[in-house]
Amino acid sequence: MGKTTVSEKYKKSYFMPPEATYDWVKKDSIEKAPIWCSVDLRDGNQALVEPMSLEQKLEFFKLLVRLGFKEIEVGFPASSDTEYNFIRALIERDMIPEDVTIQVLTQAREHIIRKTFEAVKGAPHAVVHLYNSTSVEQREQVFHKDKEAVKKLAVDGAVMLKKLAQETEGNFTFEYSPESFSQTEVDYALEVCNAVLDVWQPGENQKAIINLPTTVQVAMPHVFACQVEYMHKHLKYRENVVLSVHPHNDRGCGISDAEFGILAGADRVEGTLFGNGERTGNVDIVTLALNMLCHGVESGLDFSRIMEVREAYEKFTGMRVHERTPYAGDLVFTAFSGSHQDAISKGMAWLKAGKSGKRWDVPYLPIDPSDVGREYESDVIRINSVSGKGGVAFVLKQQFGFSLPAEMKEEVGYLIKGVSDKRHQELRPGEIYTIFEENYITPRMVFDVPECHFKQKDGIIAEVTIAQKGESRVVTAAGNGRLDAVSNAVKLFFGMDYELSVYEEHAVSTGSSAKAAAYVGIVHDGKYDWGVGLDEDIIKASIAALVSAANKLAAAQHIREGREERIVEIMGFIKQHYTDVGLEGLAKQFPLSGPYLSKYIKEKSGMTFQEAVKEERLKKAKAMLRETAQTVETIAANVGYENVEHFNRLFKKTYHVTPVQYRRQAVK
Repeated sequence: MGKTTVSEKYKKSYFMPPEATYDWVKKDSIEKAPIWCSVDLRDGNQALVEPMSLEQKLEFFKLLVRLGFKEIEVGFPASSDTEYNFIRALIERDMIPEDVTIQVLTQAREHIIRKTFEAVKGAPHAVVHLYNSTSVEQREQVFHKDKEAVKKLAVDGAVMLKKLAQETEGNFTFEYSPESFSQTEVDYALEVCNAVLDVWQPGENQKAIINLPTTVQVAMPHVFACQVEYMHKHLKYRENVVLSVHPHNDRGCGISDAEFGILAGADRVEGTLFGNGERTGNVDIVTLALNMLCHGVESGLDFSRIMEVREAYEKFTGMRVHERTPYAGDLVFTAFSGSHQDAISKGMAWLKAGKSGKRWDVPYLPIDPSDVGREYESDVIRINSVSGKGGVAFVLKQQFGFSLPAEMKEEVGYLIKGVSDKRHQELRPGEIYTIFEENYITPRMVFDVPECHFKQKDGIIAEVTIAQKGESRVVTAAGNGRLDAVSNAVKLFFGMDYELSVYEEHAVSTGSSAKAAAYVGIVHDGKYDWGVGLDEDIIKASIAALVSAANKLAAAQHIREGREERIVEIMGFIKQHYTDVGLEGLAKQFPLSGPYLSKYIKEKSGMTFQEAVKEERLKKAKAMLRETAQTVETIAANVGYENVEHFNRLFKKTYHVTPVQYRRQAVK
């Protein structure tokens, strides 16, 4: 700007009304939808680098009708043959529904007005929209006319409209716009509009439209609202005048101007789909209508398939709807952030549980995406390196039916985030499932369990077939239930040590082919390994989940094959007879000398005979402490320790807590 200051170069070019009443401020929402008028085919079309062809305009007109527009401005017929021919095609092909009114624009010049009436001859109903500019800048710099001369242009145009309407076949409504109203002295704009209305003499059965355009948006929205309210309160024939607003978006306040304008008394809004129009565009009717929806107000327009509307709009205009455009942008319902995803996921669960009643009340989502045809799976929760456990869990549940245990969500979330971070890209639902499947459903790097048979005898006896490297062995073990028995067989075969800590299951589909998902979490040295099983048989699903988890632990411990058959049998016998087994009795059971047997157990299991017995006794004691209300004295006796003090000392030395402390922790 050189030496010129901002305050010297720029000044306010708007005018406050002579009196501002601010009644509109007392309203906090719009109570009913305005009359909508689409100007896509005129204002939006003339703003395109390559205006639409005749056929494109005809298809766009059909779209606007399907969306529910009852008033559609179709062009400026005097401006070009394409505009004129389009309007004639609509009329001559009988494409205008009985309840739809077309609108045409004309300057306040006689030859242009005559051409306009020729274009709409025979239309079932048409609005003829007359305008001339009234701002200080236009009066001084463009027309070189004073206020009276500019008002005379408007009045002469109004007279010509009334005369030609009487001479032309059709049913006509008149509309007048003081163009650049936003930069016109408000009392002068009122004077011009009232002079035009005096010519038309609107009545109950022949209303007129006064349209107030923010041709160039130069003020804050509340200023426009004050201007509109002044016109609303001072227009002649007000009960027979439809007060309309036509906001542009130069300051980015088109939506606010329209909403404040309605609060201030406007009955009608002219705008375009997605805000297309000259310079920064017209007001976006899609956003306006859906803003009303989120306050519980029916807009009268159908945007239930918003992405199809967007696709058609982009095809017709060659324009692109930005990713952040409200309601229709690719990313407007999308949560990548972990905290947002978690809140949405919990909100959806709250809604599904019926805690919100019929009301939509979900964090970060002002409207239900499905009401505009958006998909939860692809539009709402999307996963990248900043996502959280809640988002990943939401995708797995919504898209694939997996409801992860709470303890498992964090691990899965970090796993998926890590993959996204490493790839430097968003992960789509199919990719997320593949990673989940590879890490939790299919791990079989060490072994598999193709077959199990169960017997009921003092609990459950499981005969478990364990397959490794093309060979199979059957291992027998007992347990409190089927899964516990299989788990004991796996631990016995591989010499692994872990606790079966978490087990959950649920159905993932319905009908004759219903499947169940089972989740197993095993703990070793405080670390979880998780597995997931999926099968029509819940027992098979739970075994599959255990096998996946145990494979991961085995691989982490570098266990590649099972133990010798003899040590498996010996350790199995100890496990079965832990309360009263002795080395001498064990030697008789397995025809071996005591010293050799003791050495063999130490070599193959890493424990002495006494340590093996103690381990089984204390593990059984832990289970009793968790699952029963028996006293510590009773539990000690049941696992083979008559001396409770000795039991307490062994337990604390092994687990670093007393039996009582362990029970308290387990209950929590």
